[in-house]
Amino acid sequence: MATLPVFEKFVNDLVAIWAAESDIRERMTKARPVLEVLVRDDTLREHAKVWPSTDVPVSNLLLYEDPTYGFVVNAVVRTAGRRGSAHDHAHAWVLYGVLDGTESLERFDRLDDGSVPGRAKIKLAGVTQGGRGKVDLVEPYAIHAEQGGPARSVAVIVRSEMLAGRVKQSRFNVDTGEISSGNGPVQIPYTLA
Repeated sequence: MATLPVFEKFVNDLVAIWAAESDIRERMTKARPVLEVLVRDDTLREHAKVWPSTDVPVSNLLLYEDPTYGFVVNAVVRTAGRRGSAHDHAHAWVLYGVLDGTESLERFDRLDDGSVPGRAKIKLAGVTQGGRGKVDLVEPYAIHAEQGGPARSVAVIVRSEMLAGRVKQSRFNVDTGEISSGNGPVQIPYTLA
């Protein structure tokens, strides 16, 4: 099955970056403007109008997993007003780009020293508002939450590696301080054809 040409070019550009650069921070930094171009593309935005919601169960559309370098391209489709919980992506790096609608990215500071297992004191450090074309870089172990806007929103995510089902990620309850761990969102293979 043929892939959308804009997405095929995007993947080829990522593969070229990974082939030329071994440092993961540099890979993700160089991939950021490539993702910015993709999430501004009208063809992909139009195609995304029919993508299914990823709210229930909490899931990601799995658009691509690279067989050589292991990076992953996901998409999330949020219904209007969808609230996300504070979490991290363990040791992985993540680029998060808004393709359609608006979302906000909340970032949290951890205030405790981590000496009490299963507990963390976190505080909202800042909120980045994002519309179409906005790409955020989330570093390893950075505590954050994505929040949906007033209308349906779509984002494309580049992960340095597949985490879901392979690496436990932490979730943080802002009110109680409880930390839980889980496998991450369900991965739903989805072809951009």
